[in-house]
Amino acid sequence: MSSSPWRLTAVRAAGQALLELLYPARCAGCGRLGQLFCPECQGKLLRPAPACPRCGGPPGLAGGPCAACRRASWALNDIFATAPFVPPLRPAIHAFKYGGVRALAEPLAERLSLRWLEMGLAADLIAPVPLHPAREAERGYNQSALLATALATRLAPLDAENTLLLRARATPSQTAKGRQEREANVRGAFACRRSVSGLRVLLVDDVCTTGATLEACAVALRLQGAAAVWGLVVARAPLG
Repeated sequence: MSSSPWRLTAVRAAGQALLELLYPARCAGCGRLGQLFCPECQGKLLRPAPACPRCGGPPGLAGGPCAACRRASWALNDIFATAPFVPPLRPAIHAFKYGGVRALAEPLAERLSLRWLEMGLAADLIAPVPLHPAREAERGYNQSALLATALATRLAPLDAENTLLLRARATPSQTAKGRQEREANVRGAFACRRSVSGLRVLLVDDVCTTGATLEACAVALRLQGAAAVWGLVVARAPLG
């Protein structure tokens, strides 16, 4: 005889309660028991330091794009970050990205939501930056897709099944590369699978340094007709 829905729900709830008892939540920022990312740690987070909103280098006049970015043709409209990539946010992102703590998507997406609403802009579609299939298989998940899914419950619709953008080729890590090397590394690495003609797309990622990856994604979206593309990230890291 099959179990009734309410009984299955009760069993799952009991199992979750047992897991929480055996393995209570611990803050990824400070290690304190009780929450995945405690209010005290979140209260310590600062706004990103003044920087060019596109490349992350020194800002131009009134905090706008630097001279080089003003001259360049950009597919991205802008990039917004919730905080700099420093503790206690950095260990929280590392736990989320590399430590398998997928539930951190919720508190981090809440920060993304507040930052986006603060800007007073509107998007028609949310899309995560894709991982190469081999990298995603190795990690077991795409952290940006988890963020985008959690964010979509608060804001615009999610790209159906996270299939809009495709990472067409694997790329080496950006970590040790300079600005120009990063741009060359991801140039042409992404493709947009279908038309987004006239749509305003919000790209979501965990960390941004120079914006090269977001820009490469934006180029692919613009080729399929996107009217506007913004980048929204949890943290902005300094170059070097």
